[in-house]
Amino acid sequence: MAETLLAGRGLTHRFGGLVAVHGLSLEIAQGEVHAMIGTNGAGKSTLINILSGEIRATSGTVELLGRDVSHLSQPRRALAGLGRTYQRSTIFPQLTVLESCRLAAQARLQRPWAIWSAARGCAFSIACAREALERAGLEAEAGALAGQLAHGKKRQLEIALCLATRPRVLLLDEPMSGMGAEETERMLALLAELKSDHAILLVEHDMDAVFRIADRVTVMVDGAAIASGVPENIRANPDVQRAYLGHGHRA
Repeated sequence: MAETLLAGRGLTHRFGGLVAVHGLSLEIAQGEVHAMIGTNGAGKSTLINILSGEIRATSGTVELLGRDVSHLSQPRRALAGLGRTYQRSTIFPQLTVLESCRLAAQARLQRPWAIWSAARGCAFSIACAREALERAGLEAEAGALAGQLAHGKKRQLEIALCLATRPRVLLLDEPMSGMGAEETERMLALLAELKSDHAILLVEHDMDAVFRIADRVTVMVDGAAIASGVPENIRANPDVQRAYLGHGHRA
């Protein structure tokens, strides 16, 4: 069996009297794309924020690579092997694509003692950056300004920024948002290539893309999981059809 790289156990989070995530558990293994779907307000982004350490669960635990990281901060979870992207593009628009990735890679090998050497000359960071760009399909754009990339390539760059830190787990929050058909195809090909040596949690509203790429789908309603399984079973689940997909949605 594939190694479980990320697990949430009984996760609950309350914002005052509002329960945004309620008793949710999940496991994601290397080689797996696990998609979380649900309407706006279902709790998907809150779940990603809990798993990444941006917010702390009211109750429950998060395990990363077999280690309980529930009390670790977001930066420490990133150093432990977790990368994430956001719904909105978060890049360095005034930097080149390569320099953006080099800056992300720099966090992986912090050198507080090397105060007299320029960080931009760090061979390790540059190698990590170039490797990340190659995997993300952006080698040809290495010298371009990040802010001048097309929308789809900005989303690819966000994933490259994650890859530059060499994570084992990727949390991707709507990576295909706003993409056209050709850009979506490039992103799906990238995710299919990345899953071989990563565990991927995907939050996405493009249902056609979800059912093409996901190995497992979990459906959230009002902060709780109402169904979880392989895409074919989720499509056929009457509770899911009523709550989210609609009665007319079929394979």
